[in-house]
Amino acid sequence: MSDRIILAGLRAQAHHGVYEYERRDGQPFVIDVVAHLDLARAAGTDDVADTVHYGELAVEIVESVERDPVDLIETVAERVAAVVLAHRAIERVEVTVHKPEAPIPVPFADVAVAIDRSRA
Repeated sequence: MSDRIILAGLRAQAHHGVYEYERRDGQPFVIDVVAHLDLARAAGTDDVADTVHYGELAVEIVESVERDPVDLIETVAERVAAVVLAHRAIERVEVTVHKPEAPIPVPFADVAVAIDRSRA
C-alpha cells in the first residue's frame, strides 16, 4: 500500500516515565504517525466519509498519549498504534514517539522510539 495519511509533530503533555518526578511533573511528547490505507475511493468521491478523518485521528492519538501514565515510551507507541489500527481502513501504521525532555545527562537532539505495526 503506497497511500498514506501522515501526521507529524503531534504534541501531547503527559506523565510517562520511570522516574517519580516524570510522573509527578509531566513533560512534552511529540508523535509522528504514518497510516497506510487505500485513498483511491476518497479521491474519487471527494467525500471525507470515504477516508479516515485526520483531524479526528489526531485528537484520538493525543488523547491516548495523555491518559494512563506508563513507564516506557515503547508502551506509548504500542498504544498509539492500536488507536490508529482501530480504524478498519488502515492496514499498517508507523509510529514514532519523541521524548524531547528525556532524563539524559548529556546534550542530545532527540530521543525516540519507532514501531511499525500491521493489521493481523
